[in-house]
Amino acid sequence: MKALKISKEKQEDNVKYAQQHFANERTYLAWIRTAISIIGVGFLTTSLHYTIKISSNRAINTLAIFLGIYACVVGFLIALMSTIHYTRKRREIQDGIFIPSNYSIIFVSILFSILVFLIFMYLSFLLFKS
Repeated sequence: MKALKISKEKQEDNVKYAQQHFANERTYLAWIRTAISIIGVGFLTTSLHYTIKISSNRAINTLAIFLGIYACVVGFLIALMSTIHYTRKRREIQDGIFIPSNYSIIFVSILFSILVFLIFMYLSFLLFKS
């Protein structure tokens, strides 16, 4: 009987925090979509570079490959980090606490800034190729 009472209390807690759990799941899915998009940018850049044969310059070809690999790594890291944060936030919601994720946001911003810089370099090399 005691186990039934504890189980019922736990169900009530889950219902009480249902809105926060749904928001956590939506945030997780948004991060996963972002990761897939970043990986897609990497594949698209590299495949278009070689499909259209934009340049035969070795430095530009190397940068296109590096850009594709880097975008895939960034996408993988974002997916991994979002999964970790989803489980952590789920636990925090159940415990009734909130700890902001400052470091992960800064880390993702730095990774994304480097990706934008690489894309800028790639486009600059294409524009000013000799």
